Amino acid sequence: MNVHSELKIYTFLKYVALLFLIIYATSCTSSKHLVYFEDLKQSPETETIIENTRELIIQPDDLLGITVSSLSPEANELFNNGTLVTPGSASNGSGSRLSEGYLVDKSGSINFPVLGKVKLAGLTKAQATDKMTLEIKKHVKNPIVNIRFLNFRFTVLGEVNKPDSYTVPTERINILEAIGLAGDLTLYGKRDNVLILREKDGVRSTARLNLAQKNLLESPYFYLQQNDIVYVEPHKIRASALSETRSDISLGLSIISLLTLILSGII
Repeated sequence: MNVHSELKIYTFLKYVALLFLIIYATSCTSSKHLVYFEDLKQSPETETIIENTRELIIQPDDLLGITVSSLSPEANELFNNGTLVTPGSASNGSGSRLSEGYLVDKSGSINFPVLGKVKLAGLTKAQATDKMTLEIKKHVKNPIVNIRFLNFRFTVLGEVNKPDSYTVPTERINILEAIGLAGDLTLYGKRDNVLILREKDGVRSTARLNLAQKNLLESPYFYLQQNDIVYVEPHKIRASALSETRSDISLGLSIISLLTLILSGII
């Protein structure tokens, strides 16, 4: 084997090594980007006073479950058999229907039996319960009123395994639980820059959360509100490719073409 051939073989091996480095760089995601609460280190136990919980505020399009109990069977039947609406398209992520409830209209009111229009928008559940109790007391003695939200809805988009809109029968859910319902982030999801979009009282606000930092637990956006949108951005590697499959095919064809040219030059 002459010097010229040895030089070609050396060049060939150099290109092969370079190609393997490219494949490794484009197919691997640093493990430090996959860890939640990375800055908690190995602390065996921590305690923090929860100060960022907020009561939900009733808004238009909310669906409320309202029941009335009293010592009067007639009053119970009267107040618990009004005209209700059913959320035809709402689901809890598994396809099951939610319970019937009273829909808060665009003016912020519900249409309740006997009472007629009652404005509840802008009130917490406790405040709405007190207001409904005072109104119903005009018609029956010592009523017990229970109110609950039936359509807590949020949307998770981007680099998660199950992007979708979710409606859950609960009144409090945090960002981690929401991501869990969406099947967790993919390997390409940016855990240090999750976007939250929120609309309230005609104002749209945004915030970015870092899932790798423990101060996430103290953020006012840690607990979601009705109709929040959670968007998980992709890493640059993911964003630059149309799809993982197309990228692999393109890279494979490039390798084959380059090897063919090099081998043809050696032979």
